[in-house]
Amino acid sequence: MTLKRLNGMWIGAALLFIFSLSGCVAQNLYSINMYYDADKAAPPAYLKTDVKTSDAVISVAEFTDTRQIDDKLVIGRVVEKNDMKALVFPKNIKTTKVVSNGIKQYLRKAGYKVADKIEQWDMKEDTIPQGAGKVLIGGHIEDLEITCRRGFPSNSYRANIKLSVVIADVAKGKILYEGKVASSHSQEYFWFSEEHLGDQASFVLGDAIEQLFEDKVLAQKLKEAIAQ
Repeated sequence: MTLKRLNGMWIGAALLFIFSLSGCVAQNLYSINMYYDADKAAPPAYLKTDVKTSDAVISVAEFTDTRQIDDKLVIGRVVEKNDMKALVFPKNIKTTKVVSNGIKQYLRKAGYKVADKIEQWDMKEDTIPQGAGKVLIGGHIEDLEITCRRGFPSNSYRANIKLSVVIADVAKGKILYEGKVASSHSQEYFWFSEEHLGDQASFVLGDAIEQLFEDKVLAQKLKEAIAQ
């Protein structure tokens, strides 16, 4: 075997090792799309608006992330088959805006007029932004965790979310409602993919939003505020 051929084999082996290592490194993180699609939502009759209140505008503020973690971009973890943990991040939109956009979609499905602009608000009564619509809805993300433990023959998925929500009368400068809602979901699934991780996150987000607006007290406060 010539020296030139031997050197070529060593170079090939080194490149193969580097590519293999790069593949391992790439699995140290995953990114997912988390969203809520209100097309199939069925808002309860007691929440839906009528002709008299249809012109009142509701604004939604960007939710704040109050989870007690160092990096609030992290929304979950994947435990690989070798027990190494890979982090999960949102792919395109910050989670705080994903929650707000989901609430906007649901309210529009219920027949309300919702402002396109997402407001900034710290959920305090003395800082309610003026001109933000007749009613303002904001809140906190208190818990959000999407996990998957990879295994054979199936993978174990689990997702949790907990939101606190605040509704304010902008004109009066008063908080009308404060509440909390939580959802969790677990599933054994044969395939593993970022898409399926995103499906778990989207499921609990949608469930939490729908639970929130099933609260008759919230519905009453909301309709009273926009009717005044």
